[in-house]
Amino acid sequence: MAKDLSWQVPGDAGNLLHIGAWRFDGDGSGPRVHLQAGVHADEIAGMLVLHQLLPRLQACQDQGLLRGSVTVVPQANPFGIGQFRQGKLLGRFHEATGQNFNRAFDHSLAMQRPASNLAQWQKSLVQLAADADLVLDLHTDDEALPYLYIHRSFWPEQGLALAAALQVDVVIVWDDGGDGSFEETIINHAAPQLAATLELRGQADVSDALARQDADALWNWLCISGVIDAVATIGEWQGEVVDMGCMETILAPRTGVLVFEKYLGDWVEEGERFARIIGRPGDPGSEVPLHAAQRGRMVTGHRERLVAQGSVVAKFTGTRLSDSYSGGVLDP
Repeated sequence: MAKDLSWQVPGDAGNLLHIGAWRFDGDGSGPRVHLQAGVHADEIAGMLVLHQLLPRLQACQDQGLLRGSVTVVPQANPFGIGQFRQGKLLGRFHEATGQNFNRAFDHSLAMQRPASNLAQWQKSLVQLAADADLVLDLHTDDEALPYLYIHRSFWPEQGLALAAALQVDVVIVWDDGGDGSFEETIINHAAPQLAATLELRGQADVSDALARQDADALWNWLCISGVIDAVATIGEWQGEVVDMGCMETILAPRTGVLVFEKYLGDWVEEGERFARIIGRPGDPGSEVPLHAAQRGRMVTGHRERLVAQGSVVAKFTGTRLSDSYSGGVLDP
């Protein structure tokens, strides 16, 4: 049977919060894997994927087909999952401090005694994954194509098989972070053969069919990585690779009704209009057109159709360094 690694951390109100985690051990001849979802608690798709993967891993262990070990944390963030306000889950930022849940993991790890309950949770999550050879953090964007976010040191040698197994549309390669994300902290403080973030489309893309598709893809990747003793084949990957600095992030110049005229996966030319914002419905003069900064493909879009000034409207791939890129992470 899987070993139960679940633990508790103190919540903001002093109550104990539960994090479910399980490890499936094989004969020790294969890699050690850490899979987690829900560090941003409002990104649900990966939780369902890992929920579906768990019984398959248990059967694999029971049948003696497991060569490596697999640790699974299907819902990693007990703080964010409880932040329902007026019917909406506010799971990206810690309500008590305003901190992005996927930031400052490195600071938490450096503390001998974490200074806060949030830091204690972060440190325990990193420590659980620290001895893994292969680490995957499952996220989703607002509305998005499936894409892989990966450090240059792992591309393409270790990452290409993962991109092919998941058949992601885009691979975004990064060099410098500096924000202390979970992935970056694992890379800086452990010695993984691969650590990457998988963006499983958009936040509303949660269904049994998509979860089965992604669980099958992860299963195939585990097989070809030598974790599971089973034959699997993956197709040739034909997606797009883009340096993070070449990604174009378009922000809303004003608040208003957002109307897309191009959609996920569409290609745009430099200067081409792809959306407009209507600041004052009824006033034609309040419409503001939005144009592509360079030729590229639309990878993400804003999920809500009433957008606030300064919000990310869309992200596009590009072939040259973005004029707006100043280093650091993809998202503000």
